[in-house]
Amino acid sequence: MPELPEVEVTRRGIARRVEGARLERAVLRTPTLRYPIPAGLARKLAGKSLVAAKRRGKYLLLDFSSDITPASGHESSLKLRFGGGHLLVHLGMSGSLRFVTPDTPPEKHDHADFVFGTNVLRLTDPRRFGALLWLEGDPLEHPLIAKLGIEPLTRAFTPAYLRRALQGKTVAIKPALMDASLVVGVGNIYAAESLFDAGIDPRTPAGRISLGRLSLLVPAIKKTLQAAIRAGGSTLRDFCNAEGGMGEFQTRHKVYDRAGEPCVKCGAPIKAIRQGQRSTYFCPRCQR
Repeated sequence: MPELPEVEVTRRGIARRVEGARLERAVLRTPTLRYPIPAGLARKLAGKSLVAAKRRGKYLLLDFSSDITPASGHESSLKLRFGGGHLLVHLGMSGSLRFVTPDTPPEKHDHADFVFGTNVLRLTDPRRFGALLWLEGDPLEHPLIAKLGIEPLTRAFTPAYLRRALQGKTVAIKPALMDASLVVGVGNIYAAESLFDAGIDPRTPAGRISLGRLSLLVPAIKKTLQAAIRAGGSTLRDFCNAEGGMGEFQTRHKVYDRAGEPCVKCGAPIKAIRQGQRSTYFCPRCQR
């Protein structure tokens, strides 16, 4: 699943290419993904300008909140017409948003095109687990977003915050880090990598981890996510960035998907277990 680094890499690519550009038209080829696509969405989007490409957790929020149009009879005078909204996009398990040329024919799993002149942003989602919704008003109040936890790359994400959030929890630290109501975007890959860097066993009950050890974990999470963003994310199966390129962080994984291979620190074989129906990778010697 695209996690925070992959979504952030996609957001930056969209911002770089079409932020401030006018959306000429949207082409929708399916009535539903995880949720039904709102009726009349293509009509609502046509002619609006993309004010900003934003992200909240693993959700992309494409801000079409205002249109800028020439005032009647005065080409140089501009007026704002409010009443737009945000296009919420979730990439699901294996989705991507990438730019294609206008003459690129759609394939089976290409469900939507957003046409900004010669820049065509195409949504691909083989499993249809993603989302494409139109939000009016404050997008942070939408039910999919309102209960999300703290952003891990902000100053507010501190060891003290994490200590309070984990207090009394008996669940293991690895699935706790993947709980989006506590902290967003630290999915399976990056939780495993961060715990390795912090030297913490992923099976440790979350509420028992000391503030001192959380003071190692929080910067490890930030460092891991930032490194993954710089590397363009991890491409394990389907993920590609907005330019159609692959991420490279998978070549730098220290534990994830390396079961049986030697630890980069001590040489012990990396171990794989199941936690919450997800694979967890760790070094039993370095992580205690």
